[in-house]
Amino acid sequence: MKSNFVEEWLPGLQQLKQYDKAWLADDLRAALSVVAVALPVAIAYAQLTGVSAIVGLYSCVLPMLVYALVGTSKQLIVGPDAATCAVIAAVVTPLAAGDTIKHWQLVITMTAMTGAWCLIASKFKLGVFADFLSRPILLGLLNGVAITIVVGQFFKVFGITYNQPYLIEQIWEAPSQLVYVHWQTLMVSAMTVGVYIACKKLRPTWPAAMLAIIVASVFVWLGDFEAVGVHVVGMVQGGLPVFQAPEFDIGISRELVMPALNLAMVSFVSMMLTARSFAAKNGYDIDADKEFRALGLMNLASAFSQGFAISGADSRTAVNDANGGKTQLVSIIAAIIIAIIAVLAYQPLKFIPVAALGVVLIIASLSLIDLKGIWILRKRNKDAFYLSTITFVAVLVIGVIPGITLAVLLGLFQFLRIVMRPTDQVLGLDGKGTIRSLGSSGKAQAIPGLIIYRFNSPLTYFNAAHFKRRLMHHIAEAGSNDVNCVIIDAVASFTHLDLSVMAVVDDIQTILKKRGIRLVFAGHKRRLKQWCELSGVKVGEDGIRIRADMYLAIKMSGCYQEALHGGQVPEVKKEKDLDADQTEHKIVEI
Repeated sequence: MKSNFVEEWLPGLQQLKQYDKAWLADDLRAALSVVAVALPVAIAYAQLTGVSAIVGLYSCVLPMLVYALVGTSKQLIVGPDAATCAVIAAVVTPLAAGDTIKHWQLVITMTAMTGAWCLIASKFKLGVFADFLSRPILLGLLNGVAITIVVGQFFKVFGITYNQPYLIEQIWEAPSQLVYVHWQTLMVSAMTVGVYIACKKLRPTWPAAMLAIIVASVFVWLGDFEAVGVHVVGMVQGGLPVFQAPEFDIGISRELVMPALNLAMVSFVSMMLTARSFAAKNGYDIDADKEFRALGLMNLASAFSQGFAISGADSRTAVNDANGGKTQLVSIIAAIIIAIIAVLAYQPLKFIPVAALGVVLIIASLSLIDLKGIWILRKRNKDAFYLSTITFVAVLVIGVIPGITLAVLLGLFQFLRIVMRPTDQVLGLDGKGTIRSLGSSGKAQAIPGLIIYRFNSPLTYFNAAHFKRRLMHHIAEAGSNDVNCVIIDAVASFTHLDLSVMAVVDDIQTILKKRGIRLVFAGHKRRLKQWCELSGVKVGEDGIRIRADMYLAIKMSGCYQEALHGGQVPEVKKEKDLDADQTEHKIVEI
């Protein structure tokens, strides 16, 4: 019982119980590298979210420890993420109306709501949503969010204040605001960029972002640049986080419910893309439902420690993997180091210039921009290109939250379009007697008087009418007077009982019977008989005939027997090695 509980609820702990001491050196090196990257990024993302720098550190510690116990990835590092922070800021800032305490409380509330949505999704086994937002949609979304962050940080880097809340207006206002550049701030930004580039070029393995921020902070402190208007993080209240229940009008929280749902969706999809990529590279599998639960628990842990929403961090995960990290002990060690800094060594954070954090955010966001990837889709798949472009433009024009909502709807519409209007085929036999789809290649030919039809989607109430139209269309193309029998591949489309579908089947049977055409279903014999009986659809001589598989359906057809004896078609071949529970015929796509 205890073993089952650990395996189900604490898969990370299960992995750690099998820990090999030989991995410790690699995990320790990887943990130090992760901390070097995570610290400046966490502080910068706190700035992006609109909360104190120390909150960025709080948002790392407990979530990393929780994931080390409940996550299924060995390499994934969790923490603040550009997309999640941009979403939170877009939602909370107008609601807080400049009240910093209220802003922080709203951030915590939205984080807790995001965690709750993830736990609900995990309870209902909705890990399938990892595939819901297609890669083209996510590509457009991340490009839009990245550009939004870059433009938003542009003014901080130049020391300019602006009042426009939306991206298009900000871009329009930027040229006129350049005359108000604060040169000392720009000098600090330029120094940060210079140190970062030099470190990347001369010492690629060193933590460039951290070194750049340290140098910029020392430069501002020694030169007393704060006195001439260079903004710094300022006083930081560190130590152990003290849990506080939010104190604001409950009505405001209603405004966070749907954005939290959107945030949960985007965070999960982004995290799964990262986790699956590194799992595939290192030869193990990821459990999507457990990852959804892990994301929920991590966000609840972050809210409890007064932090903001987190997700899988691709850059930190890449650093972990590149430095040989073997297990989630990397997260545990990194979390302990960050916790020590947040509790005991937080004072130097007050000297960090805001412009340097803006530079770090811009650099981090530039890694998300892949406009070439969107353009490449134009040649590979135009539908994917249109989806990606629409999402990208929507985020830029109407904002992050409406853009994410549109991305979710596009994912839903894309799925519904595929299910509601799937491809279909009319089948025949090739020269060897193998069942193939008919086409222009001429490798297969139809059996005279017989239509074999396959509908490539599970039949349900919203595509049953289309199924009927397509079947009737193929019968009409063949000539109603020349068709004596119709065989439908039931394996591909009859996957569950739907009374609306059975009503359409009964309607098709009635129409074909009046025309003297026999309707035959191939596959799922026992199941289909039960469904027909429950639905009042006639089966047998006066109704639909149901055969165990396609081979028998064709073999027992009078049209086929006549064509076979007349030498018009070869003998149909049965595929022996296929799983009898699914289908016993071979369909070759062309």
